[in-house]
Amino acid sequence: MEKDRRIGSEYGVSGSTLKLFAIFTMLIDHTAAAVLATVIAQSGLRTTDYQLYRKLCMLYQTMRGIGRLAFPVFCFLLVEGFFHTRSVRKYAERLFLFALISEFPFDFALKSSVPYWNKQNVYFTLLISLICIWMLDSLREMPCIQLAALASCMYLADALRTDYNFKGVFLVAMLYMFHDYRVYQCMAGAASIAWERFAPLSFILCYFYNGKRGLKLRYIFYFFYPGHLIILGLLRRFAVPALF
Repeated sequence: MEKDRRIGSEYGVSGSTLKLFAIFTMLIDHTAAAVLATVIAQSGLRTTDYQLYRKLCMLYQTMRGIGRLAFPVFCFLLVEGFFHTRSVRKYAERLFLFALISEFPFDFALKSSVPYWNKQNVYFTLLISLICIWMLDSLREMPCIQLAALASCMYLADALRTDYNFKGVFLVAMLYMFHDYRVYQCMAGAASIAWERFAPLSFILCYFYNGKRGLKLRYIFYFFYPGHLIILGLLRRFAVPALF
């Protein structure tokens, strides 16, 4: 089967555009989860102004729906990064470092307590996924062991209760396996995340990825993820309660 990776060098969507899209939709999602949900819960609008309460609930659902578009794009970019990085080991080390850095902000913004052990931030999912496809790539001549490696990584993500857990690892594995065939890659990705409403739509944008880096935004997600969670956590825990 002939490979079909190239969409066109002058057209299509660059890696930086995909990254900014994912960051923006993630911000919308986390703003709803951290701030708007707190406003709805603490405002008392359900009894004082039911119509406004319903509108805020609809806005909440819409924002969370938009947020579902982010994770598949990050997974797509992770696979692209795996094939283009100079050192997978250093890539994994960066993910591990920021997984540790981001755990407090993740719990602070989105969970009921700090620390919160029932769920870990998405960096852990991406780290386990990277290790998984690294193993799959190293075991290309041993399909049975590949399957065992995939199952082990999925089990690890589920046992650690990482964000998107084993389903996130499976999605990345599918994007890796179909990497050389863009149409099938996007179809496999959409099918793998179909349990999450609206998320498959992300692969329409991913299909038009042109293979170019675009703007130099290498570290923007690394720092944006914990940074925006700290800000949202402060708003959720101090600013919103002060209003009511």
